[in-house]
Parts: sequence; structure tokens; C-alpha cells
Amino acid sequence: MADIAAKLVKELRERTGVGMMECKKALTEVNGDVAKAVDFLREKGLSATAKKSGRITAEGLVGSYIHGGGRIGVLIEVNCETDFVAKTDDFKEMVKDIAMQVAAVNPEYVSREEVPVEQVKKEKEVLKAQALNEGKPEHIVEKMILGRIDKYFKEICLLEQPFIKNTDLTVKQLISEKISKIGENITVRRFVRFELGAGLEKRQDDFATEVMAQMKK
Repeated sequence: MADIAAKLVKELRERTGVGMMECKKALTEVNGDVAKAVDFLREKGLSATAKKSGRITAEGLVGSYIHGGGRIGVLIEVNCETDFVAKTDDFKEMVKDIAMQVAAVNPEYVSREEVPVEQVKKEKEVLKAQALNEGKPEHIVEKMILGRIDKYFKEICLLEQPFIKNTDLTVKQLISEKISKIGENITVRRFVRFELGAGLEKRQDDFATEVMAQMKK
């Protein structure tokens, strides 16, 4: 098969955590059959991410990123298996990139598993009401909710967000590629994001000054 559809490459990548080029090569070898391509990658030892995911990650780094002259700051803990890997430039760069992701996109949780059940339930109720108000038939509303709740998770969960430096990748896929390259399990444990003045009401005179400054530009 000379031409492999991009959606097949994406599907294989999501299932295996292997890079785009290797996925395309595997699909070419098996004439576009995703299931066979998964086996092909396993036989080559490339799809090892799942095996590594159960390993203990007790080492790593607490990384930081400061943006806008100190207006936004992020602390993040990313874990790996050995101190040796934690000290490599490749790992340090990845930690900084993920910290930048948190600063730029402001996720609420690391993964969908962390989102409280009650919060998900409430969001589904809101989405159901929206779908019904749009006049959608009740028998397809549940399917619509599944799609929309996935979109919701992509907005609030760090691992499911498109990576800011390459939106063809999610943060989870970025980490999977690093696992394949480095050979160790990698996990994001936690993060905290600070934004100057968040939750505080600005003084009216400060707001007016900002507006005047914008008008003069």
C-alpha cells in the first residue's frame, strides 16, 4: 500500500505510543491493517510503552516555569525510574515543556481519572440539557454527550490537551514518545499554577489605566 491514511497512523499511534514514522512504516508493511500493525510493532519491540507504564517512578524532577515577567508561575513534578534519566537534558527539556503547557493552557487536572465523579456527573447533565435545547432527538443525545464529555476532558486534563509546541500530539503522546526513546516509565504526578492577582478584584483605577494604555497603542 503506497498511501496510508493519516487517521490510521493517528489511531495506531494512540494505541501504541510509537512515533508517527514508525507507525506509518508498520502500516505500510501490513497493508493498512491497524490490528496487524500493533502486533508488528510489538514483535519489533517498539510498542513497549504499555509494559513500562506499570513500573515504579520514584525519581524525577520538580520543574518550574515563569512567564510574563513574573505574572504566571508553574511548579510541576514529573517522575521517572532513575536519577540518571532525571539528570539528562532530554528529560529536563520535557519537564520544562510540560510546565510551559500548564502556564499557557491552564489545565485543572493531570488526567481524567483525577476529575471528581460529581463534577463529571454535573457536566453531563449540563451537556444533556444543551443537546435537548438544541432540539436533538433523545435517542442520539447520549452519543452526543460522550463526544462532548471527551472534549471537556481535553480542555481540563493536562495529558489530553494538544501539546502547544506540536498540536498534532497530545501531552500524553509526547510522554509516550519520550518513554519509547528513553526506555523508562514517565509520569506527571502533580502541578500547581499561580497567576498574579487570580481571584482578586482589580481596583477600578487600575482597570481604567489599562484601558487608556490600550487606546493609545
